Amino acid sequence: MELLSGLTFDNVVMSAITCLVLREVFLVALPDHVAGPGGWLIDTDSR
Repeated sequence: MELLSGLTFDNVVMSAITCLVLREVFLVALPDHVAGPGGWLIDTDSR
């Protein structure tokens, strides 16, 4: 329970922002068959 008591709103927001930034970096840096339309890691196809 002590782990959760140290968790702040700022920590949650910074973690979410970090995840979004990493996702965008992966989309730019990785080839399309990995991260792109139909990619196996990140599928950006909008269905």
